[in-house]
Amino acid sequence: MKLNNIPHIPVLYDGVLKAFSSIKSGTVIDCTVGYAGHSEAILKANPDIKLICIDQDQRAIDFSKNRLAPYQDRVSFIHGRFSDVIGKVDVDDISGILADIGVSSLQLDDNSRGFGFGSDRLDMRMDPRISLSAKDVVNGYDQESLEKIFKTYGEVKEYKKAASLIVGERLKKPFESAKELADFLAKHLYSKKIHPATLVFQAIRIEVNDELGELERLLQSIEDLQLSNTLVAIISFHSLEDRIVKQRFKEWTKSCICPPKVMRCTCGNDHSYGKIVTKKPIIATEEEIEKNPRARSAKLRIFQTRSY
Repeated sequence: MKLNNIPHIPVLYDGVLKAFSSIKSGTVIDCTVGYAGHSEAILKANPDIKLICIDQDQRAIDFSKNRLAPYQDRVSFIHGRFSDVIGKVDVDDISGILADIGVSSLQLDDNSRGFGFGSDRLDMRMDPRISLSAKDVVNGYDQESLEKIFKTYGEVKEYKKAASLIVGERLKKPFESAKELADFLAKHLYSKKIHPATLVFQAIRIEVNDELGELERLLQSIEDLQLSNTLVAIISFHSLEDRIVKQRFKEWTKSCICPPKVMRCTCGNDHSYGKIVTKKPIIATEEEIEKNPRARSAKLRIFQTRSY
């Protein structure tokens, strides 16, 4: 498959393809199918596996069904949040799980979804069925709440200033579009390398979609399933997500789960869920970043569960 023939370039394309190349049978779950770039690559490279494609965005499901039509006998689709769905599939047949966390290019590219700086809407919902939107957060949250999400989810240095500016401005007129908000922040916040609104937008989007909570629930679901000999590959795009994945993978390697101060192991010392495949995350090459700037912050971590 040539990268220039697809709607966008899936991040860490070579890394994902290499990771799943060892899987010869069973079912792979793509938890965030989006444009189906990774899914198509995996299906083409692994002719004997089946794929379950999940996405909370119905438009992503519709697009991917059309794109993956040549593989229709080996692929199925589920509309919903991956944390809700993953526990409902046949665990004995799962040989791999892929999750590309965060907003998809399909959503970023669609002006009507309200994610981009130039959008005429202020929405940011990955699933349009949920009630909370970016417009609700920006115009409805009090200053303290805005400060909290800007600091926690966006790691915005000037989080107090950003929250104060928004609250003061919306008293004159509520923000109606992402473009209006982005332009306003660009006038009052300074950033040397990225658009001044980038981290504020990130924080709002995470709040609207409960992205960190969803990632935690996905990892907990994978742990609860006690999957046997399954490859778990997760792509994250900012430090908060990567930290969650890194810490959970580390916890999964622990064989002894006795409290730290216990003199002698009493747990049986057989609780390891598997091994970490990537001691350091796989990141994009300079060549990939040049072709696809979104890959700059992508990190791929891989875990292999033990055989039971």
